[in-house]
Amino acid sequence: MNAPNEIKSIPRLTSLSHGGGCGCKIAPAILQQIISKSGNPLIPKELLVGIETSDDAAVYQINETQAIVATTDFFMPIVDDPYDFGRIAATNAISDVYAMGGTPLFALALVGMPINTLPLDQIKLILDGGESICREAGIPIAGGHTIDSVEAIYGLVAIGIVNPKNLKRNAGAKPGDKLILSKPIGVGVLSAALKKEQLSAEGYAEMILLKEHVLTEQERRTYLQTILKNTQSLGRLVSELFELSKLEARQTQTHVEPFSITELIQDNLLNFEPQARQQHISLSGDLPRNTPFVLADVALIERVLQNVVANALQYTPEQGRVNVSVTPIPDGTNHLIIRVTDTGRGISSDDLPNIFDRFYRSGQMRE
Repeated sequence: MNAPNEIKSIPRLTSLSHGGGCGCKIAPAILQQIISKSGNPLIPKELLVGIETSDDAAVYQINETQAIVATTDFFMPIVDDPYDFGRIAATNAISDVYAMGGTPLFALALVGMPINTLPLDQIKLILDGGESICREAGIPIAGGHTIDSVEAIYGLVAIGIVNPKNLKRNAGAKPGDKLILSKPIGVGVLSAALKKEQLSAEGYAEMILLKEHVLTEQERRTYLQTILKNTQSLGRLVSELFELSKLEARQTQTHVEPFSITELIQDNLLNFEPQARQQHISLSGDLPRNTPFVLADVALIERVLQNVVANALQYTPEQGRVNVSVTPIPDGTNHLIIRVTDTGRGISSDDLPNIFDRFYRSGQMRE
């Protein structure tokens, strides 16, 4: 039985949330429907700013020269570094006070963490990041509230003060006012794609340029490795499309030569070994030592091997097996049978008659 919070591996913070940053907010149209059904709210005359204009904070006047600014802001991780996540969330909350023209006084922490998934030292780093921003703003974290939640959540209640004469509201913009962008437009879209691992090579390159001044060396290296991987995959796809087009036009010329099929298979298995290890799949080969040379186009045979082995790895579950074997046919022709077998779901018997039909797609695609 594991001790409390005994975590074997540290998960990526962004993998613990279904969304990131303000992308987690309830859509304004849906929120309006909810609020509109809540009856007649109490609105005292001292409440200078409430929910009517969707401002950054509420403002309550206490005398002629002072009004309380109150706001709360929290969200789920948009970065994987816990300290940076804490700093970002705290900055986002306190900035609402500044946006209203006020000065922050103190903050309360809002913390929801999956304590059985995220190590305690990682949670502490999140809180330390938030506290560092409050220290820079010259305010204390005077308390807060915590819960054990499924997703990682962090933010602050920020309390400030403002002179009503200096109050700034988002409904007061006038033609000719300057609009200041604090970051390039589009970073949020790139971050969302990055979290879902759907960012293109171009997107990764753009992310590096936009966030060059804040990326760690490890993050930069990870992005560059991903760019390299994506461009290599794109290159292979383009090459395959080019070969297919030549096949369609009957312009392909094969270059037949003798070569060792076992050496070719061994080289391919070595290339796929890191991927198999990462997926916890056993990758092996049954290759007889005295296998004779084959006479074929080595490049085309290698491409077939790569496609078939890659497909086997894709559809084989963890702890599964993929095996490539070479078996001589005992008919005196020196022909060989190459088999790629795996412990994946396989192809339905109903689909087997159609596997060589062009553009055929199974009604029950393998997961």
